[in-house]
Amino acid sequence: MLPEALSNIFRAKQKSYKMVLILSIIELYEKTHSYQASIDQIAQQFLAYFQQESEAGNTVDTPPEQKASGWNDFTLAQTKALLKTPIEALSAVLNFDQANQTLTLANPEWFNEETLKELKEYAMEELNNYNNKLELSRSLPSFSLQAALSQVMNTYLQAKTEPFAQHPLGTLVRNTIPNQLVDLLSLDEHYKTQGSIGQGNWATIPWIALMDKRITQTTQKGEYIVYLFSEDMQSVYLTLIQGVTEPIKDGRTKGYEYLKNKTEEIRSLIPLEGLHKDENIFLTDRSGLGRDYQVSTVAYIKYERDALPEDDELIRDLQNLVSNYNQYVDIVLHSREELTSDKEPNPVTLTVKEQLEQVKSYIHHKGFLYPDGLMENFYLSLKSKPFVILAGVSGTGKTKLVKLFAEALGATMDNGQFTLIPVRPDWSDPSDLLGYKDLAGVFRPGRLTEVLVEALKPENKDKPYFICLDEMNLARVEYYFSDILSVMETQEWNGDRIITSPLIGSESLREEDRPLYGGLSLPDNVYVIGTVNMDETTHPFSKKVLDRANTIEFNYINLQQYPDYDEEELFSSPKANNLFLRSDFLQLSDMYSTYRELVHSTTDKLVRINNILEEIHSHVGFRIRDSICFYMVYNQRFNLLPTDMAFDGQLLQKILPRIQGSSLSVKRVLLQLMQEALGKSIPIKDLLDDASELYLKYGRKQQDVDVKYPQSARKIAFMLRRLEEDGFTSYWLS
Repeated sequence: MLPEALSNIFRAKQKSYKMVLILSIIELYEKTHSYQASIDQIAQQFLAYFQQESEAGNTVDTPPEQKASGWNDFTLAQTKALLKTPIEALSAVLNFDQANQTLTLANPEWFNEETLKELKEYAMEELNNYNNKLELSRSLPSFSLQAALSQVMNTYLQAKTEPFAQHPLGTLVRNTIPNQLVDLLSLDEHYKTQGSIGQGNWATIPWIALMDKRITQTTQKGEYIVYLFSEDMQSVYLTLIQGVTEPIKDGRTKGYEYLKNKTEEIRSLIPLEGLHKDENIFLTDRSGLGRDYQVSTVAYIKYERDALPEDDELIRDLQNLVSNYNQYVDIVLHSREELTSDKEPNPVTLTVKEQLEQVKSYIHHKGFLYPDGLMENFYLSLKSKPFVILAGVSGTGKTKLVKLFAEALGATMDNGQFTLIPVRPDWSDPSDLLGYKDLAGVFRPGRLTEVLVEALKPENKDKPYFICLDEMNLARVEYYFSDILSVMETQEWNGDRIITSPLIGSESLREEDRPLYGGLSLPDNVYVIGTVNMDETTHPFSKKVLDRANTIEFNYINLQQYPDYDEEELFSSPKANNLFLRSDFLQLSDMYSTYRELVHSTTDKLVRINNILEEIHSHVGFRIRDSICFYMVYNQRFNLLPTDMAFDGQLLQKILPRIQGSSLSVKRVLLQLMQEALGKSIPIKDLLDDASELYLKYGRKQQDVDVKYPQSARKIAFMLRRLEEDGFTSYWLS
């Protein structure tokens, strides 16, 4: 395997010179067995390659600035001057001795048979791929970047007066230019090119972007290269820029501060020679977008419509910016590897927050809308324990959320990583899920067992598997799900994996069934989500079930939400490593020393709440204390939700579902919990007779900004109203 320093040296290919230079060094070593070669020897070897390939009629790069017929007229002095560029580009892996005019690989240990063989194969493969693309591009009709940019600027204002749909200018910007840039720059599979003239209507500022998919796949966030056309079509800017949509979603003041700091950071990391590094970009007279682009721009070159350079200069500028961008991408990826290499055997390239943003973007671009904070809450709930209940009225998108969340992580029905199991009202024991032995003693696996068998295969250990139990409470959950609930509590570490006690014992199976099903356990890459409706056809949950799950409710529906997404952007399903979702802690001791302060502050809140709940014997034990602490720690660790918002969710999901009844003591408990939720004192004794002022004030979606835990306050207000109007209350009645 190639050393890391050598493994990506040809990722940025402006021409074939780097590959030919490395091959020249290796071939000279094979001839002389000398580590060092003179620059004259290398130049001769380098030039010989192009001359021989040209004479054989093979497609190769033409010499730069060559007025003669080709490589045969190219001199050794010209070749040595040409080599300065690839030598500088490979300075991280080459040592050039200026005094002695010699060149060698930077590390003498690389001069071994295995490394040189792999490096030679790598260089040859990249060189052949490059030359094949070059041959293909020369066989196609010629493309002029200058002509294409000029056409946009010269025709866009007239085009805006014409129908938008299927306009030829859209084809040019969306397809032709992005596709040609891939060939012009020999971009690899990591790149995504995209252009836009608007989304159903003509854009004020059309653009053409180049993105490395490992750091961003959307122009809304991350860093990328983009041509930005001014509104008056008098100029176009080639820029290295940051996506502005995500940074300013919480306000421009905060967003601008982040963008400016990030701009300075990027400018300090890469050279950006030949590029302007100021905010003097003028795109439009209108407020908002033009200013956003100025603040988010790292570096740029401005081209006037009437003085647009020739193709050679335009391409050199673009190659220079791509080279800088590639350096930045390498720094970002290396930084992520350093953060994860000591902890995770298969590190993901995105942070948790970035990956969740991709999940939300995927779901949004599928045309589905969910409340703010829901996706973070759903993720944290699964991370805390791989069993979540989604509750609410029919038609609110519970099942769709599970399916889309799984899809966004690469888990689909087609690849077997997402399974929908409709629950039947007649299920009365675990055999409906796990399986049974027929009259002949043959084990007939249930649908859940089939998924567990796949998930337990060694080759699938890093893939997440999602099981959605649809309408979970049509049957009594305790009857058919009790074995799974019990096994969940037996999780323990075995090396770097989490294991459980067996769900199916070997001793009860035939010998031929034991290899596949005997000792079958619940693996750490399986996540169970139940969807439930609470009505006269369903069953309530026992505290045994509620203790082991986060219950996320979908009852507050805003029918005035409408899809708002960019139909031009295609969102694929990235494959997530199971480490993204798998629990990192099973016991409080696993993280207590690191997060002692957060554990104590969370526990203090729970102690106050437990003192309230004791009156109706609904107080919680260590299992819920630990689960809530895990949730709060993950939230702080990944910086997903404000602390109060996170605890509000846990109060709503882990505490309030335990409360039901018709007594005065239940009402007193609800009033005391309302006081905790509001974060201020209320006259509890006075409200025992009539609490209508609370549910009239806090039962609305829009509440006072000074409410500490607004979601819980709203739910408690509903529960109080049910108690006063119906004489009975429960979390499930709203």
